Amino acid sequence: MKKIIFIVLTIIPLIMNSQEKNLPFSEIGDYPSEFTPTNVVSRLIDGLGYRFYWSTESLTENDLNYKPSEDSRSTMEVIEHIYGLSLMIVASFDGKEFDFKQDKLDYTNLRIETLNNLMYIKSKLNKTTDLSQINIEFSQGDNKLKFPFWNHLNGPMADAIWHCGQVVTNRRASGNPLNSKVNVFLGKTMP
Repeated sequence: MKKIIFIVLTIIPLIMNSQEKNLPFSEIGDYPSEFTPTNVVSRLIDGLGYRFYWSTESLTENDLNYKPSEDSRSTMEVIEHIYGLSLMIVASFDGKEFDFKQDKLDYTNLRIETLNNLMYIKSKLNKTTDLSQINIEFSQGDNKLKFPFWNHLNGPMADAIWHCGQVVTNRRASGNPLNSKVNVFLGKTMP
């Protein structure tokens, strides 16, 4: 029995570490040769993905539990919120109503799922020709609400970028600053 427990405790971290090494957005690739609405939005998602990747990379329990004040969110709660925003965008591209309920995930899985959601959104953008057909739909009580794609830009997409900055500020305050080689302007981590 001890052998099985040892094997499981050894293999699971290796699998999780392997998954993290293959995560998207560790850098932003070359930009498209032409400006189209979907290319512009896709590049916005690249910027969000890159910021999220590096703002959440190698956080400790201390970082995740950090709160700048009693009435603010912890870093973990901010990451959960970004995950929820990514789910809202995914639901829109899938033509579904967004459900505010979300699974409770640990830090590693939140990071993996959020980055994979952003990659999924990029793949959907590659197949989308008319952004006016993408709507945000959700219910508040008995009211079903529907908003055009425009609300994604100033809503969940901009909000997620905003909160990546909050994660960076929190990790700096908790003693684990962002990797100084991260260059958001170039979308690359410098050698």
